[in-house]
Amino acid sequence: MSQKTIENLGPEEDAEPILAVRDLSVDFFVDGEWAPAAVDVSYDVRPGEVLAIVGESGSGKTQSSMSLLGLLPGNGRSRGSARLRGRELVGMRQSELRKIRGQEIAVIFQEPMTALNPVYTIGFQIVEAIRVHQGFGPAKAKERALELLRLVEMPSPEEKFNSYPHQLSGGQRQRAMIAQSLANDPGMLVADEPTTALDVTVQAEILDLMRDLRSRIRSGIVLITHDMGVVADMADRIIVMRHGKVVESGTADDIFGNAQHEYTRELLTAVPHLGAHTAATAGARDQRERQLAAFEAAPAVLRARDLEISYPKRGRTPAFKAVRGVDLTIAEGEVVGLVGESGSGKTTIGRAAVGLLPVTGGSLEVGGVEMRDAKPRDLKPLRRRVGFVFQDPGASLNPRLPIGESIGEPLLLHGGLKGAGLAKRVEELLDDVQLPRAMRNRYPHELSGGQRQRVGIARALGLRPDLLVADEPTSALDVSVQARVLELFQELQREHGFACLFISHDLAVVEMLASRIVVLHQGTLVEVGPSEQVVTDPQQPYTQRLIAAVPVPDLEEQRRRRQARAELVAAEAEREDATQAEGSERPEAARTAG
Repeated sequence: MSQKTIENLGPEEDAEPILAVRDLSVDFFVDGEWAPAAVDVSYDVRPGEVLAIVGESGSGKTQSSMSLLGLLPGNGRSRGSARLRGRELVGMRQSELRKIRGQEIAVIFQEPMTALNPVYTIGFQIVEAIRVHQGFGPAKAKERALELLRLVEMPSPEEKFNSYPHQLSGGQRQRAMIAQSLANDPGMLVADEPTTALDVTVQAEILDLMRDLRSRIRSGIVLITHDMGVVADMADRIIVMRHGKVVESGTADDIFGNAQHEYTRELLTAVPHLGAHTAATAGARDQRERQLAAFEAAPAVLRARDLEISYPKRGRTPAFKAVRGVDLTIAEGEVVGLVGESGSGKTTIGRAAVGLLPVTGGSLEVGGVEMRDAKPRDLKPLRRRVGFVFQDPGASLNPRLPIGESIGEPLLLHGGLKGAGLAKRVEELLDDVQLPRAMRNRYPHELSGGQRQRVGIARALGLRPDLLVADEPTSALDVSVQARVLELFQELQREHGFACLFISHDLAVVEMLASRIVVLHQGTLVEVGPSEQVVTDPQQPYTQRLIAAVPVPDLEEQRRRRQARAELVAAEAEREDATQAEGSERPEAARTAG
């Protein structure tokens, strides 16, 4: 279906709602009393309509939506009414809800690593969803599962069908989860941060898929997100939540063009806007050039030369070269942004920099330590000087430890802090990332996704590292929280002068923080240059597509960018078709000549 056709098929305003929510409240039993998470939430979702629910971490947007499917934790309860095509969901028996989940209403969860079952292949999990609801045989269900993996443009779908979740990149896991959620063409889709783990080109493709689902089977979509660029790209209507309550609702035009509530205006102001940082600092160009020259003259804290990183052969899975021929330097105090599509090797390089993956070719020197063939005794002192913020906070924090102990663990092991000194430092770090000190005794599952990510940042900064490898450090944060964390990051970076390899799919954030941007594609370096040049004047076609795919929090500008991207992709497809046609003509011409 063409982009234009999809655009024209909007919500059916006169149709009966697929989902009608009235006065929905969610509470959790904590410390002997019921604590409200969402209060009197009401909305309708009609066929073909996208309703975006936005708000900060802990605002109740996810829990109110999970309550629709009976997916609250054991200490949670829901009240009010939520009717799916006339059937009441609140209070429905689990046996009845199981028939509805995945068939009539499906969910794309925020953290695919924790939502997918680690002991089953992704193919098995997609096939299971198909067979439970459609009664297909094994062969037909597998055929449908592979079709879905191709639909979400999973690389090597036949191979990934037999892969386990931990063997996929973050973006690939999210694609697998989206394929599973679309397996039965649900009439209602709850998308909880569906593009959080995805790079911008993949994000644009996934949003196209969701638009196609809306237009093809007239699905209603509840989109829970902190990315106001995605909201501008997708939403027909928006509700804004804060502290469990709806503070404003309206059409996308109303919210973006004439927001009434102060909190809504704060959210919109906090959104990073690609190109805005470069435009705002145009007068400081000479200063940026001097800074780049200073970094070139400064000692390197990380230096890669012809870097190669391979995953070894395992069983029938052949060896795979994830990174090849990469040259990269990060000077003391410099922030370098690393961007590229899912599976391009960004996280692989970051993990190799802290000794979590072996270097198999070339050279990688970190803090004076050559990482190729490095022994554990060489890495232990280095890890005191290198911090890492992981992409998936739910999977990286120990579920058995309160977050205060998780933050304090490296301080105890590497810094020797104990007792009152350790407790004081943990409280300082909680203050730094805007988490209440009382949260130190909570476990990871008791925190929202954004709160868990802030814990990961606090833990990584605890030892005041020389080099911080930040793998999507703000991907799970809502925009106002992200703005504060980025301000904090810049303040700490200026104060302590640590260098940073900043891995992110959010080019607007990278533009704001990094002096240089490195673009990777399929394990090779495509383009590297000053942030201003890469954002405003990309030289390589791949980088141009990457920049064009970034959503911006402005309705009209985003519509123009979406159209421009569609034209860019179409032009590239025509070039590829022409190249293939030319290639097929050559052998034919040779045979004719023979």
